[in-house]
Amino acid sequence: QLQLVESGGGLVQPGGSLRLSCAASGSSLDYYGIGWFRQVPGKSREGVSYSTKDGTAYYADSVKGRSTISRDNAKNTVYLQINSLKPEDTAVYYCAAGSTQLGRISSMRSQYFGSWGQGTQVTVSS
Repeated sequence: QLQLVESGGGLVQPGGSLRLSCAASGSSLDYYGIGWFRQVPGKSREGVSYSTKDGTAYYADSVKGRSTISRDNAKNTVYLQINSLKPEDTAVYYCAAGSTQLGRISSMRSQYFGSWGQGTQVTVSS
């Protein structure tokens, strides 16, 4: 059974960068589209980015141009690099596994994903 564990969150100043990791066990990530989502208290989970093994990558408008999603197949890990961090990026970030066939819109919707990690907190503050 696929299990996902996020790491890499923390406190960072505005304008800084973070690289979040999503490490998988129990199955190869090659079989899944991996999405990154974020959530703040009182709001629904927001799609941030999505990746498949064949190089498909989608980004939410809120992070487009300052984020990169990547995979290390040898480590069975997906990364999300976010640069130029803003206070509004503060959230708990989750990775999740879904179909490899999701489109630009569906890949940003949490209902299309099954296995979820426990989340990692990102706080952007001076």
